[in-house]
Amino acid sequence: MSQHKTIGFIGLGVMGEPICRNLVKKSGAPVIAFDLAPEPLARLSADGAANAGSVAEVVGNSEIVFLCLPSAKHVRRVFEGDGVLQNIRKGQIVVDLGTSSVSQTRDFAKQLQAKGASWADAPIARTRQAAQDGTLSVMVGATPELFAAIEPLIRCFATDVTNCGGTGAGQVTKILNNMVLFETVNALAEAVAVARRNGVDPALLLDTLSKGSADSFALRNHGLKAIVPGNFPERAFSTEYALKDLSYALELAADAGIKIRGAELIGKVLQEAIDAGSGGAYFPVIAKHIDRA
Repeated sequence: MSQHKTIGFIGLGVMGEPICRNLVKKSGAPVIAFDLAPEPLARLSADGAANAGSVAEVVGNSEIVFLCLPSAKHVRRVFEGDGVLQNIRKGQIVVDLGTSSVSQTRDFAKQLQAKGASWADAPIARTRQAAQDGTLSVMVGATPELFAAIEPLIRCFATDVTNCGGTGAGQVTKILNNMVLFETVNALAEAVAVARRNGVDPALLLDTLSKGSADSFALRNHGLKAIVPGNFPERAFSTEYALKDLSYALELAADAGIKIRGAELIGKVLQEAIDAGSGGAYFPVIAKHIDRA
């Protein structure tokens, strides 16, 4: 599949570690990984990955490098200094799996292109379980040629892989996916709060809605599995991360001269939850604060 070219992987968090593990097990290529935390490196080493001591070591010893980092600022941190840009070689490919700024994505792609290398934005969607199972959805921004080169590796951890257009198009699509998700989860949280105060069991409410036109992935997952049981763990997709991703959507809309009032409102809801101490909790925790209000 990979012609046994070495794969580099930077960022072994909640999503990155299982994605990297799937590459180790399915790609047929050697994998060299780096993270600031030693624990995921040790676990992946046991699965067959080589450990690197720095970003520069990963870039210097691989032909394709995957990044799975929390935000645009983390991506910039590994791009600059003794990182990706300084160590990149002609013909190398960098694939950014995180949700990041569109303008930064296009800027980094231009800088790599000037050195004869390529940058693809390929943000991931779906849950931690999907990352473990290899059933993620990936939205790619790349030329057809670059997409053809990276798609077989992405399919080691994803079942749905869509080329959304040129550089940045994957980020645009993922950012809007998340914007719609956040607004939908807020609607579910409000519905559950009103139902509970009016004597209707929230689980029955959402189960019934799932049989009609209000059904959605968010209802069956974020609603029934998080909002109804009050399950808002740390180290899941946090409220702070949600607000970060929403800020990218608001930035895109502002650049396009469009006012998106629903997104602006959910931004205020997320910020209120953060201010109330739930910044690190799984973002459907907004339901807890709506119900209290």
